[in-house]
Amino acid sequence: MFERPHQRRAHGALGVSAPRFRWALTLAVALLLVSLLPQASEPAAFAIGAARVDVTPGYPIRLTGYAVRKTEPTGTEQKLWAKALAIGKDSEGPAILVTVDNCGVCANVVEEVAARLKRRVGIARERLAVCSSHTHTGPCTIGFAPNIFAQKIPDEQQATIERYTCELTDKLEQVVLAALAARQPGRLSWSSGHADFAANRRTADGPVDRSLPVLAAFDAGGRLRAVLANYACHCTTLGGDFNRFCGDWAGYAQEAIERAHPDAVALVSIGCGADANPKPRGGADAGLALARQHGQALADEAQRLLAGPMRPLRRLPSAQLQRIELPFQTHFTRTQWEQRATQSGIVGYHAQKFLARLDRGETLPTHLPYLVQSWTFGEELAMVFLAGEVVVDYALRLKQEFDPTRLWITAYANDVP
Repeated sequence: MFERPHQRRAHGALGVSAPRFRWALTLAVALLLVSLLPQASEPAAFAIGAARVDVTPGYPIRLTGYAVRKTEPTGTEQKLWAKALAIGKDSEGPAILVTVDNCGVCANVVEEVAARLKRRVGIARERLAVCSSHTHTGPCTIGFAPNIFAQKIPDEQQATIERYTCELTDKLEQVVLAALAARQPGRLSWSSGHADFAANRRTADGPVDRSLPVLAAFDAGGRLRAVLANYACHCTTLGGDFNRFCGDWAGYAQEAIERAHPDAVALVSIGCGADANPKPRGGADAGLALARQHGQALADEAQRLLAGPMRPLRRLPSAQLQRIELPFQTHFTRTQWEQRATQSGIVGYHAQKFLARLDRGETLPTHLPYLVQSWTFGEELAMVFLAGEVVVDYALRLKQEFDPTRLWITAYANDVP
């Protein structure tokens, strides 16, 4: 199912060397998965709840994901959603997985939501995972890709972005509380299939992870209540010339699953797809048909898995969370920053901002803070949540180090460092 990674020494984001990051990430995941211990085999009932909240802005706000866009969107093609799946009773310490149709939600939002939930209902930080679909047709939020437009965002537009970020924070809290309130006895099962529309965007015929794990939540009567699907691919079927709110293929996959199962909440998260694009893609409105096509392909595979034998989960997840500090490989001198500042685009704009920080007497960062989270369901399944854009090589490496038949890897989770 998996192609092997090319033998190369690519460098990760922000100058963190890929070999060092792979080693640190593998070690962190190994430490987090030590709770994968033998468990009893009898089927178990869980308290399970799911909910959805509309997070589509009711006003113009710039989309993020593509630097080429300079104006606010012209309308809404598809609603954007935040959805939550809650697993476990209050006495057990419920685990909550949230998905949101957005390019990325940074730690400033996630940690605020986590702090509110801790105060209000006692949810431990490690038992909350917030996952973005990485659609490039969602609104800007504070902290995400602040240099993407290579220029200062006008004050009135920045005020709108701040307004939406506050509203999104409130709605993420709201959807978690709604999922907790909706809990009822049920069971969990999972399976894994594949989808074929991802293609490596860095290297022709390069590695991709085409696995499609699906988690299903059923009530005590056997009715489907929630479906979580995960696929490692950018939500970029729609190009930068498309300027309307839309969930792209992930949004259409959710719609298709919910059409087939009207009583269920469909959630879609993204795997290590930083270097994977949907294929084919389309410009302007032509991309809509392709986004629907890819979404339907995912939904069809999810439906096939739901109709077949699935593996039951018999234990609530044991949750772990670890923050690691990854040292940057390169530290520029002021002269080097000044040279970079003469370049056009994002590189030059970023350098100008760092020079301004130096002029204010500030110290530039030397490490990248990185968050790794895991949920282990006894011996049956381990979910790993990785922050930011993660290329496929890390997923393939983790599946070499650990049993790939019991491993589920999600990226774009909890932060965008």
